[in-house]
Amino acid sequence: MVSTGAVPNFAFRRLRGQRSAGEFAAAVRRSAREIGERVACDARYIGRVESGEIRCPNYAYERVFLHMFPGMSLADLGFSPRETVRGRGARAAVEIPPPPVLHSDIDEESDVLRRVFMTSGTATALAAAPLGLGVGGTPAAGATAPDRHRVGEAEVSAVENAVRRIRLLDDRHGGDGLYREASRPLRAAYALLDTGTAAKRSTADRLHAGAGELAISVGWLAHDSGRSEDARSHYAEALATARVAGDAALEAHAFCNTSFLARDMGRPRESVRAAEAGQRAARPLGSPRLLALLALREAGGRAGLGDRPGCERAIGRARAAFERGPCEADPEWMTFFREAELEMLEAQCWSALGDWPRAARHARRAVRLQDPHFTRNLALYRTELTWDLARGGRAEEAATAGHRVLDLLDGVRSSRIRTMLAGVTQVLAPRRGADEVRGFLERYATVSGVSG
Repeated sequence: MVSTGAVPNFAFRRLRGQRSAGEFAAAVRRSAREIGERVACDARYIGRVESGEIRCPNYAYERVFLHMFPGMSLADLGFSPRETVRGRGARAAVEIPPPPVLHSDIDEESDVLRRVFMTSGTATALAAAPLGLGVGGTPAAGATAPDRHRVGEAEVSAVENAVRRIRLLDDRHGGDGLYREASRPLRAAYALLDTGTAAKRSTADRLHAGAGELAISVGWLAHDSGRSEDARSHYAEALATARVAGDAALEAHAFCNTSFLARDMGRPRESVRAAEAGQRAARPLGSPRLLALLALREAGGRAGLGDRPGCERAIGRARAAFERGPCEADPEWMTFFREAELEMLEAQCWSALGDWPRAARHARRAVRLQDPHFTRNLALYRTELTWDLARGGRAEEAATAGHRVLDLLDGVRSSRIRTMLAGVTQVLAPRRGADEVRGFLERYATVSGVSG
């Protein structure tokens, strides 16, 4: 568990020099853009690092800091080793299942999510409130709603920090183990909306945006862990919040995820409609990368309809928008959308259209381009490649790629990935006479039996 006794990071403070925390945060953002990263660094984040609250940065910040200070290590910057912060030191003492890294990280993260709402007296009261609430923050039978009270910086920051922490852990491991715990701060966030009053309009806007983003994050965890109807409900909740608040950015995000979910649920027409609605909401926001992602969501839906010309047009728009590059208007949640993800989403389109060789080419590029730190996505990309090779009749290559997926499964809990991999084994089963294929199928049976 993370220690509650923060030790100030004097080394990092010395590197800031005479610059204010805000000026230093701006320098961090500029450095991030130089290497194609997107970090939402502000003076508050710098303060959290210097106070020792952040003992080790996430991987995106790590790359930025090491770019800013060439030749220095995280230790030189005053940070603790990642394994001491994330609970990896006890790896050998934990049995499988569940995966040791994931188990310890989720225990830690769940504890953080519970504590993140205890940053003030009013937030402490709300931390207990969700236990008496139904799905979506609706009071359960016999539950008593909290008294109305002021909502300030502490409560809003707690919601925003919960979103960031959930996204970080999902990037690394997938949603299966985190979904139920993450639902608790979501209910607390909507309790804040229902019972709190903000002194400033800006605070109210941030609270609506934070609650909506938290609903989307929890919805994604549900989606990734095979709870499609729960995900659908959370995305609808986020969309309603966006509409009430007049928040076009939140609306675009909700439609983006709704489109993705509809595609995965076998509802391609709904996927196209949601993607088109998301593009209408996103156009005034000035983010080409957001429009690119939404165009790819549309392409996925059109591929599901068998509309190859429409899919190709949407992919063309996506690539043209993506090539315009990142900008300040790009939402914080889009840090995952890099060239590797672009290639992966295009691979899925060609796969849905049955063009297996083309799908495999794009999936292979996605694997090659993906940052190995994002274990869950790397496993997903390798699984897509395995599927495309298998469906394209390249059984032995598929088996080789499948072994590389299995190499990552100890640290990933994603029902989507496991379902895709199970489909691969069904395709390869008739070819089990080949040594490589048989070896993969036997190893898969062993691994899937251990992980349940």
